[in-house]
Amino acid sequence: MDDPLLIREMTLADCDRVSEIRIRGWQSAYRGLMPQPFLDALSVPEDAERRRARFGQGGGSVVDLVAERAGEILGWACHGPYREGEVRTRDAELYAIYVDARRYGSGLGHALLQESVRRCTSAGHPRMLLRVLKGNTRARHFYERHGFSADGAEDPYEVDGVAVPEVRYVRDLSR
Repeated sequence: MDDPLLIREMTLADCDRVSEIRIRGWQSAYRGLMPQPFLDALSVPEDAERRRARFGQGGGSVVDLVAERAGEILGWACHGPYREGEVRTRDAELYAIYVDARRYGSGLGHALLQESVRRCTSAGHPRMLLRVLKGNTRARHFYERHGFSADGAEDPYEVDGVAVPEVRYVRDLSR
């Protein structure tokens, strides 16, 4: 029998593995969407160092979750207040969600997203918003299957001089 999946809050000790999942996720999911030299230059140790330095900041408003099975971290999600420029609104925002690329399609992303949505709903946020690369059809379909829809907002985003626009998705949490 498989060990149960545990969704829990991230600890400082999880930073290295979360950074590995995040960087490998970028390199896998954004291949062909972002310049390859940029993706190749991403560094797990540098990302982990930044993650450790920022760990615990945000006054508890930012929530980092990990998906763990049999002691191995397999995914990570992060949510907090929606940022409208510098202004935080009553809405929530899914800042990131990444799953070990070898585990795509295994339900880990679903479990992480459901827990983030549950926590944001319980906290009384009326909506959850997120941004996704316009060309990332796999992620867009994932969010659409989970009740999110593009609301027409598009943000410019550039990586090494290449335009990689993001689209905004929203899900009503008040129902």
